[in-house]
Amino acid sequence: MSNQDLLLVEEKNQAILLTLNRPEVMNCLNFDLLYALRDKIDAIQYKTDIRCAIITGFGEKSFCAGADLKERATLTPDQVKKFILTIRNLLTSLQNLPIPVISAINGIALGGGTEVALASDIRIAADTASMGLTEARLAIIPGGGGTQRLPRIIGVAKAKELIFTGRRVDAKEALEIGLVNKVVPRENLLDACMEMAGMIAETGPIAVEMAKYAIDKGIETDLATGLAIESNAYRVTIPTEDRVEGLTAFREKRKPVYKGR
Repeated sequence: MSNQDLLLVEEKNQAILLTLNRPEVMNCLNFDLLYALRDKIDAIQYKTDIRCAIITGFGEKSFCAGADLKERATLTPDQVKKFILTIRNLLTSLQNLPIPVISAINGIALGGGTEVALASDIRIAADTASMGLTEARLAIIPGGGGTQRLPRIIGVAKAKELIFTGRRVDAKEALEIGLVNKVVPRENLLDACMEMAGMIAETGPIAVEMAKYAIDKGIETDLATGLAIESNAYRVTIPTEDRVEGLTAFREKRKPVYKGR
């Protein structure tokens, strides 16, 4: 199977859908799939016609069950280090995309699969989904950013509990602890993600990019620095054509037509 076949790509209504396509191994991540994702994420950065990226897994059972342990068993320690560095850099690139990223968690998401979701901006789960950073059960720790992103999303105490025990949570608990934004019936999952992507597409592209930047950078700092980051990001939107269009459309009682300028 070629790298292209490992990652299915569809563009629709200013959104790009990336589908992990290794259902025979629960969409586990191997080097080839990581490289395919890396190349596509690099390309998305330069597509001005795309307003949102959606990541999901092929089939009904699994979003992504983490690293391919059969491949892992054949790797030398140095190759394992390369794998961890590759996934860590990939998920950093995913998080740093200027557009919002939605994870459509259609089934089991374990280890690196949960880390893919954590690197996304928004997580929508099917009611049949389950998630967990289960690495401690294999005598390792999350290596794709899980120890850093999970506590920032659900809080330190709960993150420690889940990482130390390697426990899975179902969709209901994931919603209760703030791990996912929304839970929907499995058959409605992609429709719900496309609906949210459509709402994002109605907003100003530069405004969303700056808001994402201000949130992601500001959350890592003290409040005063965060407010300064927000102020600088706001300044970027002031001279744009889109800002004028938004005010004009409001005055004329019509939908704005934003161009990202």
